[in-house]
Amino acid sequence: MLSGKNTKPVAVVTGANRGLGLETARQLAKRDIQVIVTSRNAGKGEMAIETLQAEGLDVMFQPLDVTSESSIAELGAFIHSRCGRVDILVNNAGVFLDIHGSEDTGNASVFNASLETLTATLKTNVYGPLLLAQELTPLMKHQHYGRIVNVSSGMGQLSDMEGRSPAYRISKTALNALTRILAAETQGFNILVNSVCPGWVRTDMGGPNAERAVEQGASGIVWAATLPNDGPNGGFFRDGQPIPW
Repeated sequence: MLSGKNTKPVAVVTGANRGLGLETARQLAKRDIQVIVTSRNAGKGEMAIETLQAEGLDVMFQPLDVTSESSIAELGAFIHSRCGRVDILVNNAGVFLDIHGSEDTGNASVFNASLETLTATLKTNVYGPLLLAQELTPLMKHQHYGRIVNVSSGMGQLSDMEGRSPAYRISKTALNALTRILAAETQGFNILVNSVCPGWVRTDMGGPNAERAVEQGASGIVWAATLPNDGPNGGFFRDGQPIPW
């Protein structure tokens, strides 16, 4: 890894003010990694930072709207000025508007899906990770080290594709394609890019009836974020094990 303003590895976790993102930030920080917690809502992000710092963890906060190119550029400038490096990018921020949006609540059939819902979902779940990779990968290439984790879902698996929730499903399938493209275009730079399905986790998005604890879901993300140099690249994993696309 590159020695710069920081000697510790630096990780960026998007959507880290709650749920999987917050727990991923916690687990990474416990590994002596400096974590930049990002959140669209600055107040909630600051509260998350206070929680993690009270646990003695090395974390910083930067507001981030993954749908905004200017906000992503501000994150890049923050990293250059404060850290001088970035080793890990966890694209965790996501939306599930088929279920939680006002338009399609209770009516998430593909035949009733609106382009507005699909477009908003793609902007957060696909375009955001793409723009963040464009912004941060040059630093990874410069230091010849990087790990990019795209938090995906089994609902994006073509091998097990079903009906309902079309915007979310399409976005996660597209995110998996982005994983493959990024992995191919960063070969030779010791940058490993993988998709991770955390499973059905008890978060605000997953709901209280989900089968997995947030700590369990985050552990698979952290596994991919801390892979050794000979680790897998361009794969799809759950709990550190490959799953079909």
